[in-house]
Amino acid sequence: MSTSTVALAGNAFLTTVPAGAVEVINNNGLANWTNPNTICSVYFRVSSAAQVVVGLNAYLAGSSNSTVKVTVNGTTFTIQLAGTTPQTYSVGTVNIPAPGYVTVALQGVSKNGGYFGDVSGLNVTTTAKLVFANDPANYYWSRRGPSVHMNYTVPVNSEYFYNEVTVPVNEDAIGSYFMVAGFSGGYSGIQVNSATERRVLFSVWDADNGQKTTLVSKGAGVVSNDFGGEGTGGQSYLVFGWKAGTTYQFITRIRPESSSGSTLYSTWIFTPETNAWRYIATWKRPSTTTYQSGVHSFLENFIDTRGFVGRRVQYGNQWARNTSGTWSEATVGRFTGDATASNAQRMDYAGGVENGRFYLRNCGFFSDFVQINQNFTRPATGTQPTVDVNTLPTQ
Repeated sequence: MSTSTVALAGNAFLTTVPAGAVEVINNNGLANWTNPNTICSVYFRVSSAAQVVVGLNAYLAGSSNSTVKVTVNGTTFTIQLAGTTPQTYSVGTVNIPAPGYVTVALQGVSKNGGYFGDVSGLNVTTTAKLVFANDPANYYWSRRGPSVHMNYTVPVNSEYFYNEVTVPVNEDAIGSYFMVAGFSGGYSGIQVNSATERRVLFSVWDADNGQKTTLVSKGAGVVSNDFGGEGTGGQSYLVFGWKAGTTYQFITRIRPESSSGSTLYSTWIFTPETNAWRYIATWKRPSTTTYQSGVHSFLENFIDTRGFVGRRVQYGNQWARNTSGTWSEATVGRFTGDATASNAQRMDYAGGVENGRFYLRNCGFFSDFVQINQNFTRPATGTQPTVDVNTLPTQ
C-alpha cells in the first residue's frame, strides 16, 4: 500500500456551477466554497482493480464547523470538518472493480459560517498504481486535457490536401477545436467557441527566421488578424454555425511562390448548408519554399475549466493532389499525443478507425484509453474528391 496526494489544483473541476456561484479552483485547490449546490469533482486513475482509501486534506476558514458530502464512484460519505488547522479527514474505503478513472465529488451540506472549507487535495492509499496530474508547472495543460493527433503521409510535391470532418451529435463540447487540415507551420478546422458562437479557423505562423506572414486575400465575412499562439503569425476565422452530425469538407493548398521565395497557404470549406465551397483566406509566409508537409489532424480542448467534458471527431476520405494534378488517397494515420498524454498526466484519450474513418477522442475521464504512437489503416474509399480545384473561389 502506498499513499499519494492528488492535488485539486491540477485534478479538480467545478462540474456543477449554479448561477451566482463563486467557487474557484486555484493553485491551492478548492476555495470560496459557499454554495451547497456547487459540485467539485476530482479525478485520478487506478491501473488495476483495487481497494482505495480516501482522505480529504482540508481546513476551515470563516466557519468553525461544517458538514460536507464526499462521493467516491457513487458511494457517499458524510464528513464533519472542524478547526482552522489543515489536516487530513478520513473519508472511507471503496472497492474499484476495474482499471480506470475514479471520480470523487465534493458537495457542501451545512456550515455555521461563510464557507464549507478549503480543500487542497485528496490522500489516496491503495496497492494500485495511480495516474493523475502531478506536475504543478503544467497544471493548466493537464486541466485542458490531452491533445491527440492523426498524422498522414502524402506524396512529395502534394499541393492540395483534402479531408472530411464529422463531429458526432453531442460530442461538440464548448472549447473544442476539431483541427482538420494541419501542416508544418499552421492549421485549419472548426471550433466551438461558446454556447452561441462557432468558427472556421485558419492560422499560419510567421517564418522560422521571424519574418512576418502576411495576408494576401480573404473570403466574404472572414476576420483576419495577428495570431499570438504557437508563434506569431496570421489568423483568419469565419463565424459559422456548423452542426454536429454534418460532414464538412476541407481543402488546403500550399505552393511556393518562386518570384519571392515565399509560400502561399490557402484554405476552403465546403458547407452543405450552402452547397458550395467557401473561401477562407490566403497567407504568404516568407523565406519558405514548400508544398504539403507535416500533414495531420488533431483534437484539443482550449478552455482549461472544460477539461472534464469529453469530445470526439471523425475524419474521412483523405486525399492529396500533386503538382501534376494526380490525386492519391491517404489511408494510413499515425496516432500521437501531446506532452500531457505522453507524460501520463492524463490518460483519457483515444484514436483509431471507426465506421471507415479515423477518429480522435479526448477528455471526459473515460477509462478505455488507446495507446499513442501507433499506426492505423482505414478502408480505402477509392472515391477521390469531385471538386475542380481550378474553380475554387478566391473571394
